Amino acid sequence: MKELQAIVGHLNLAGSGGVMATLVTVEGSSYRRPGARMLVAEGRVRIGSISGGCLEEDLIERSRKVSATGRAELVVYDTLAENDLLWGVGLGCHGVVRILLERVAARPGWAAALDENFRSGRPTDLAVVWENPGGPVGTGLRDAPGARPGGAARIFDDRIEPPTALAIFGAGDDAQPLARLARELGWRVTVADPRPAMPTEARFPGVSGLVLGPADELVARAAPAPGSLAVVMTHHYRHDRPLLRHLLPLPLAYLGLLGPKARAERILADIAAEGLAVTPAMRSRLRAPVGLDLGADAPEEVALSVIAEMKAVLAGREGGPLRDRTLPIHA
Repeated sequence: MKELQAIVGHLNLAGSGGVMATLVTVEGSSYRRPGARMLVAEGRVRIGSISGGCLEEDLIERSRKVSATGRAELVVYDTLAENDLLWGVGLGCHGVVRILLERVAARPGWAAALDENFRSGRPTDLAVVWENPGGPVGTGLRDAPGARPGGAARIFDDRIEPPTALAIFGAGDDAQPLARLARELGWRVTVADPRPAMPTEARFPGVSGLVLGPADELVARAAPAPGSLAVVMTHHYRHDRPLLRHLLPLPLAYLGLLGPKARAERILADIAAEGLAVTPAMRSRLRAPVGLDLGADAPEEVALSVIAEMKAVLAGREGGPLRDRTLPIHA
């Protein structure tokens, strides 16, 4: 997601285009999945990636021809053979990947739509025509005229979800690395706190929103959307209780509470005594203590454990070691 945000930002703001590589199909194993993208801009500037670094240089070289001629190229890397060193890249992935190279102009319509939908929290449907005998290939909005040619055309339909939204309730020092890690993933971060000196641009540069207000009104002011993530970490019982009371009924994808389990049970008991019926569904959705068991201690380590748990929940995974997984890593 973050690489696509950067590509869209460059195309819309830099006033120049480039050659975009899109991974359209994978057979077998691959470092990245369909939908991975890389833009080769002017001066061989690379934004994004297609692999773990083994295909990028070859694709950059191929992009010169595409840039010069304007003709798209479908590149196939077949590493199913035992010794894929024959390709000169040594992938070791034992798969076949197809990558479309296409020249894109500055401010294409699909990039403008993506940028708008990123901001408004809406998904965007793209159609990448990667094979079309006798016809054009390339990326466009799925509902645009001519975006889905018939006949023998082969199309990668790609639904781009908006950036993950995370609301952090509590702007203490340990919230800073959490916000930084979330932004590194391309998430949209809102930081909310009842203390005026805490949720500031100086303390949380680049976040999407800073919210100040009484603890009892903070959730309403931050307005976390359905399906978004939220974590409560003010370190103050009198703030955490009203925050959790307002967050528990919301249809969030993830709700975490910092602090010991006994403290969380006390807060839940107090909330129930105040009249909120704390249902089993609310309890199962609440992650308290928040985070995975990584042995975290320092604020940065705690942030890592929290972000890792959030990612696992979003992906429907347990967060265990990959070496113990019996199913493929990617669906």
